[in-house]
Amino acid sequence: MPRLALRVLATVLGTLTLVAGCSNGDDDGSGKGRRPSGAQVTIRVPGDAPTISSAVSLAHPGDLVLVAPGVYHESVKVSTPRVTLRGESRDKVVIDGRLQQPNGVVVAAPGVAVENLTVRNNTQNGVLVTGSAKAAAGLPGRSGGYDTGDEPVTFLKSFLVSHVTATRNGLYGIYAFSAQNGVIEHSYASGGADSGIYVGQCKPCRIVVRDNIAELNAVGYEGTNAGGDMYVVGNRLVGNRVGLTTGSDHQEKLLPQQGAVIAGNLIASNQQRATPQQADGGWGIGIGVDGGSDNRFVRNRIARNSNAGLVITATADIPAVGNQITNNTFSGNSVDVGWMFPTAARGRGNCLRGNDLRTTVPARLATSASCPLPSTTLSPAGQWAMPTAPGGIPFTEVAAPAPQPQFPYALTTGATAVPAVPDLPDLAGVPLPSASLLAAGARVQTS
Repeated sequence: MPRLALRVLATVLGTLTLVAGCSNGDDDGSGKGRRPSGAQVTIRVPGDAPTISSAVSLAHPGDLVLVAPGVYHESVKVSTPRVTLRGESRDKVVIDGRLQQPNGVVVAAPGVAVENLTVRNNTQNGVLVTGSAKAAAGLPGRSGGYDTGDEPVTFLKSFLVSHVTATRNGLYGIYAFSAQNGVIEHSYASGGADSGIYVGQCKPCRIVVRDNIAELNAVGYEGTNAGGDMYVVGNRLVGNRVGLTTGSDHQEKLLPQQGAVIAGNLIASNQQRATPQQADGGWGIGIGVDGGSDNRFVRNRIARNSNAGLVITATADIPAVGNQITNNTFSGNSVDVGWMFPTAARGRGNCLRGNDLRTTVPARLATSASCPLPSTTLSPAGQWAMPTAPGGIPFTEVAAPAPQPQFPYALTTGATAVPAVPDLPDLAGVPLPSASLLAAGARVQTS
């Protein structure tokens, strides 16, 4: 989260000089190159334009920017609507920030698709999708947050991030902030010093995060003040320090977080030491609900997390209210489900039904807090011995990704039409995942 990310970044980078924008004098996208004539054309890099930034600056709505294999030392900002940025090869088209720029790719216009490439070694984010001018400029606000003043939230409407590998970035691998109506899918995130995938400050979000791998991050997936048609479905969140969090934070707008659906995910073995150390000390937790409300956790497989499978607590003065935990499978966790609340912010209406679980704190939650419950019913609270988080490693030293699946027909299809509103998952059709979900592309296995 923003409150801890800058401390992590400062520790890792030390005295390294950070330069915003494109590094070492690379092309700044000011118009070099040539756009082929016609409507909805393909602009090739380096054939038509020498850099990705210059190609993007030439693009019109509906164009495809197609990037040949190579390592590109630049920061790419897409400010034209309905442009598709696609690599010819996911593993061989690399946007490398060399720890000299905040962001690898910034999406600042609606209807943009980013596909089939790798982003790495940025001081903040691999891919940033945002309607916030401050965030797009790489300039954190007070206390490391964005848009914390009185001005209204400005949303970016509609986006797609697909088949992207984001690794070794100083804050987030793939970051959607102040954005709505989007999809993050079939992507891989590792080495996020804060989290691999992050969705923040949207209500209603209408965002789907599906079929991704997040491993070797401080946190696999984070959702902060993100709710309302917010779906996290079918992801592999294995081998982080914390698998998934959803919660509220005063440093972002649109409090409180409420109304996310977390379904069909594999969330396991989240006590990996060879990960960036989280400043707030989270460790060994599958799912953490931190002042989040009205969230639904359905048919997730939550296994072998050394602290707890699922924890519900409060954020400062924001209680957790009305969270439903139904039909999940828990195994091998130190505590399967644990609730702890400060006296000033007791949880209410949180409940469980139909779960395969063995240990809860307090005991007998499965019967004493069976769904449904009125939102006024106080949730019991307990305590248990939590392990101390071990030291981590710099995000720059996290293991390199395994080869990842390519975007289908990358060389033979034109620009991707991003829908104004994505299709939302049918929750009834989301299955309990196997213990080997997306294992072929993962470094960290569950056993």
